[in-house]
Amino acid sequence: MTAAKKTPQRAWLAEVSAVVLQQALADCTTAFRNFFDSIAGRRKGPKLGPPRLRSRKDNRQAIRFTKNARFSLTPGRRLRLPKIGDVAVRWSRELPSEPSSVTVIKDAAGRYFASFVVEVRLEPLPEAAGEVGIDLGLGHFAVLSDGRKVDSPRFLRRAEKKLKRLNKALSRKEKGSANRAKARLKVARAHAGVADARREFCHQLSTQIIRENQAVYVEDLAVKGLARTRQAKSVHDAGWSAFTGMLEYKAKRYGRTFVRVDRFFPSSKLCSACGTVADSMPLRVREWACPCGAVHDRDINAAINVRS
Repeated sequence: MTAAKKTPQRAWLAEVSAVVLQQALADCTTAFRNFFDSIAGRRKGPKLGPPRLRSRKDNRQAIRFTKNARFSLTPGRRLRLPKIGDVAVRWSRELPSEPSSVTVIKDAAGRYFASFVVEVRLEPLPEAAGEVGIDLGLGHFAVLSDGRKVDSPRFLRRAEKKLKRLNKALSRKEKGSANRAKARLKVARAHAGVADARREFCHQLSTQIIRENQAVYVEDLAVKGLARTRQAKSVHDAGWSAFTGMLEYKAKRYGRTFVRVDRFFPSSKLCSACGTVADSMPLRVREWACPCGAVHDRDINAAINVRS
């Protein structure tokens, strides 16, 4: 890398901090190591493909500065980056400790974010009496074992009309033109707005559930499999994985219990009153009666069984 900086073709490498280049090489090394470990069977999870070159059409960018780069926070609450200077920051929260690294990210919508790696202490909340089971679905985003039903906001479905109009305008622009770049940016910003709204909804709901309950039980859904069905768009729009991930890390941080129930557990077919398992339970059946006399709302019954 040092020799490459001295060549006319790669002289531009000297314009950025050397730590940024080292981190890019470290990421490349990690990607190849994960690929070879996946082939050899040393890495758990789905098989990984070889690292690919970044697409020229990908407008996302990211650079990472470690302590060796000597980044700092100025008394004026600015972020000082090597070979860049002081950058004004709109802080979303105070840093709980001294950061060990910072990643500057530019997303597809042209927005810049600074992501810090910090050490966070556990902050146990006062013990709560309640326990809750959660059944996730498409009709309702979440049904709780106490009978509450949270409507699905369907952020992407609500924005489809606007996205269709923006995508149509983008397709009419000449490729490579400045107007096409502006139209692409409008589409990216619209998608970013949908993602931000979904993330905010998941944060608010997960925080509320963690504060109110000592233990949270959630069914481990096969999201990847569901995303290959005819309801793929609705599954992606729901954001179940992000929501359960938030529940898990917030439970750990605030001293709560978080449990994932096996996806093969027959929560919908199992009677929460007597324990009888129904022979079949098509999706069109939203309410059913057990031979023991109990009448169940399908989703509430599933949430109760998940909690149990």
